[in-house]
Amino acid sequence: MLPAGCAGCATRAPGLRQGFCPRCVAELESLRPGPTRPVPAPPGLPPCVALGPYAGVLREGLLAYKERGRHGLSRPLGALLAEVVAVAVGEPGPVTLVWVPDTARAARARYGDHLERMVRPAAARLRAAGWPVRVLRPLRASPRPDSVALDSAGRAAAAESAFRLRRPASAGPAGSVVLLDDIVTTGATLAAVSRKLHGAGMTPKVAAVLAATQKRRRW
Repeated sequence: MLPAGCAGCATRAPGLRQGFCPRCVAELESLRPGPTRPVPAPPGLPPCVALGPYAGVLREGLLAYKERGRHGLSRPLGALLAEVVAVAVGEPGPVTLVWVPDTARAARARYGDHLERMVRPAAARLRAAGWPVRVLRPLRASPRPDSVALDSAGRAAAAESAFRLRRPASAGPAGSVVLLDDIVTTGATLAAVSRKLHGAGMTPKVAAVLAATQKRRRW
């Protein structure tokens, strides 16, 4: 009923484009996907490509989408994720998209799996560009503590037992398997999921994420 402000800067200005004002759209469009890797990288972590650092408009947009109920942002964020996948894989060709699933508790709090909502428009964007895309959900997330309050060792321990196979895929993966997530911090979750997929014969070629956190320098 009431107009929402820009998801990036909260400005209530006219001309919002899928939830972002023109200035924030320009900032998002200026981002270019590139390789990123946590230091130290956990065992089993595939090569990672991120749209940009977890800062500025990208950070605010992700927070608005995940924590403030701005579900309509799944379309623009999903389109950005498709750009990351395209850069991560390289030459257009068959890809299988697999995302890091939410726990049941997180999905209830967010009224659905937030990554699954982004994967649908991402897959549609890639298909429109001529990519043969298959979307699979082979994993289920077990209850685990909130990773925000954990250090690197705690994240690794929690991630190791956090995922299990739902059921065997009906057919082998088509083309490159791309693992999707919204944010990479220590890489523990992506590495744990990658190892689980490897055991099921679906080794990810690369992980595509929207944002990568930057390690704070200790003085």
